[in-house]
Amino acid sequence: MKIASNKFIENASAGKLILLGYLLILLAGFILLSLPFSVSTTVTSLDHFFIATSALSTTGLVSVGISENYSFFGELVILLLIQLGGIGYMSLGSFIILGSKRRISKTGVKLLEFDFSLPKGFSILHFVKNVIWFSLLIELAGAIFLYFIFLNQDVSNPIWNAIFHSISAFCTAGFSLFNTSFEAFKDHFWLNLVISALSFSGAIGFIVFSDVYERLAGRKKQITYTSRIILRFTIIMIAFGTVILFVSDSNLLQYPAWERLMVAAFQSMTALTTVGFNTFPIQDLLGASIFLIIMLMLMGASPSGTGGGIKSTTMTALYAEVISTLRGKKKVTYLGRIIPSHRIKMASSNFFFYTFILTCGIFLLLLTESHPVFDTIFEATSALGTVGLSTGITGSLSPLGKVIIIILMFLGRIGPLSIGVALMTVTDEDAIESEQDIAI
Repeated sequence: MKIASNKFIENASAGKLILLGYLLILLAGFILLSLPFSVSTTVTSLDHFFIATSALSTTGLVSVGISENYSFFGELVILLLIQLGGIGYMSLGSFIILGSKRRISKTGVKLLEFDFSLPKGFSILHFVKNVIWFSLLIELAGAIFLYFIFLNQDVSNPIWNAIFHSISAFCTAGFSLFNTSFEAFKDHFWLNLVISALSFSGAIGFIVFSDVYERLAGRKKQITYTSRIILRFTIIMIAFGTVILFVSDSNLLQYPAWERLMVAAFQSMTALTTVGFNTFPIQDLLGASIFLIIMLMLMGASPSGTGGGIKSTTMTALYAEVISTLRGKKKVTYLGRIIPSHRIKMASSNFFFYTFILTCGIFLLLLTESHPVFDTIFEATSALGTVGLSTGITGSLSPLGKVIIIILMFLGRIGPLSIGVALMTVTDEDAIESEQDIAI
């Protein structure tokens, strides 16, 4: 039992180091964006810090326009922050160390294990290599496809736009160099497909990619339980959101059925994967549709990926617990497998921390802002979920409101439960067990 307590203390220490690392990178990004040659117009220090936080947390909320306020160097800094936030600075640093034939320290391994929270059966160092190679290959492929799409559409600077939007999509950041995101491309099938594929790839997480690769290479007989849960949940929820938006929002009826289906599918995808792009103005959707998007943003992407939200595995574990309770079962089961009690505890704790922080954020924003309540709830949910969708109020937030959103975005990137583990000193012997069956 003492081993369990030591494991928890190690996780708390790792969490503090991860937190400190992201704070230092955030500060560096803020300083670089504040340099005179990073901007093309006058931007306040608070807006610089807002943009830096949004980029590092891969959120996509912007208080000022990117293309009209930042120079190429400023855009490059933003893109680097997105990349570090998406794949994790520990992953990139470890990959460089491994590439130089040096060994990663025990502390480095602990930090990686904490940051990714891998299920049983994964080698963390082998996993890191897969993360970097998968990311680079997918982003490269996405950039190539987007280049030809933008070239065909006479978009200026097609190479830079392709690279920027490919990385932004895969890292589920939602940053765009277009003032209206992808609204001008709502009927462009190939752009919808490429952006959706990139976002889906980032959102399902590196666990699934590594797992599928190992299976195709013949090193595994089947993909892990975690991967099955992630794929099942993500596909079902995107399909569910698409159908509901397609049949229920009368504001979309003006468009042909095929175009309406693309709009519904993209908005459902962008909310659940937390990528934050949009092909239709969010504020023009019906209230019921906006509420549905809020629910999808809350659920979010998957662990060990680039997306935010409560996470698919947490939602699945809680769903399984409810169903098992209603059926009078003593054990919590899903897909024919028993979910260990400590994983249920982690899912419940994650859900509580997340909803508690979100509630506090909404309350504080309602005190400081004069925007409609529904828009404020949407903004806070988007910030904590690192989504980046907005009903259009981000730029008009008060300075205090921007600070609240900054805090929510940063907490969303680190994870509310991880923040709790890092800051609290609890040694309950039952809190963390040595075995992990699924990642929460």
